[in-house]
Amino acid sequence: MQYSNRVLHTPSSFIRNILKVTDSPNVISFAGGLPNPISFPLEKLQESINRAIDKNGSKVFQYASTNGYLPLRQYIADKYNRNHNLGITADDILLTTGSQQALSLLAQVLINPGDGIIMEEPGYLGAIQAFTMSEPSFYPVTLEKEGLNLDELEVALSQPHVKFIYTVPNFQNPTGLTYSAERREAIYDMIKDKDIILVEDDPYGELRFEGEDLPYIAAGKSTNSVVLGSFSKTVTPGMRLGFIISKNKELMEHIETAKQASDLHTNIFAQYAIYEYLTHNEYKDHVNKIIDLYKSQSDIMIAALEEFFPENVEFTRPQGGMFLWATLNNGMTSLEFFEKAMAVDVAFVPGDPFYTSKQNVNTLRLNYTNSSPEVIREGVKRLAKILKEVPVAVK
Repeated sequence: MQYSNRVLHTPSSFIRNILKVTDSPNVISFAGGLPNPISFPLEKLQESINRAIDKNGSKVFQYASTNGYLPLRQYIADKYNRNHNLGITADDILLTTGSQQALSLLAQVLINPGDGIIMEEPGYLGAIQAFTMSEPSFYPVTLEKEGLNLDELEVALSQPHVKFIYTVPNFQNPTGLTYSAERREAIYDMIKDKDIILVEDDPYGELRFEGEDLPYIAAGKSTNSVVLGSFSKTVTPGMRLGFIISKNKELMEHIETAKQASDLHTNIFAQYAIYEYLTHNEYKDHVNKIIDLYKSQSDIMIAALEEFFPENVEFTRPQGGMFLWATLNNGMTSLEFFEKAMAVDVAFVPGDPFYTSKQNVNTLRLNYTNSSPEVIREGVKRLAKILKEVPVAVK
């Protein structure tokens, strides 16, 4: 059988493959980007599902419009105008099957083989996988503590046929870093006169537990702006409900066409149910409970890392979101570390799949949101024991 270059050159999801082997109750997993299931509002969702059926009858089971349920799109528009002053309408929003579909649609609409995509390095592996299907040229730019490296970004912007820049400005996946206000302004100044789309993927933005909310880089200021959002991290990931926000009418028309060809429309039952949940419950109070939970879990993991890890391991200290990023400075690659960790039933994600061209890196991602305090400490202890057995690398 002859397969397309698109699929042959697209890597399988490292995380999905890890999850297959971490189902064992004996494995402590810091690998998946899984919201804590205790945060799912089960009873309220059950009520919302029943209410959606009672109010709308057969409509919740029928085909629907491609761009999504209008009342839900209006709810999203009102929220983003209230919180971010974007000046958008419901027509500037298209509902997607998770934000992962939004990534695929953007690449389908914008990328011809060989066209350029500027990516954070390290960058979200789900985006790398989705974009690779369109056979782009990746131009990675180092993600520093404050945001993208500006010198590298300038070089990347000069490359041929660059179509868009992909960023996760708040509590980035995989590093947990957040772009500073100054770096956001500097990036906008560099791109504001260029015919390049800036994508700001923001699934974690509401999950801030330290610091102040910051404005988007380009949203609300440029029509070459795209914001991606999701209800996966604040309500339920299983309903697979995300959205694209953009005031670029031509772009949104093409995205709608691509979505029609992909799946006609996103699960309409989920759209009705989520809308009923959002409009009949104190959503902000619910999110605040998640924030408190994740802050405590983050604090526990950081405290454990400080207590047990050797000093030659560096790690980020996120202000929100679900991840932190560790760097080994002992001569060991993260893949070597991963193999040793799995032998003691602890899983994490080695850094390699977060890079478009690097291999055998010394970085790794740790998720803290899906483990109890006791499990977090025990997992970190096991990892620390491995690291302390490694001889210090001689330079």
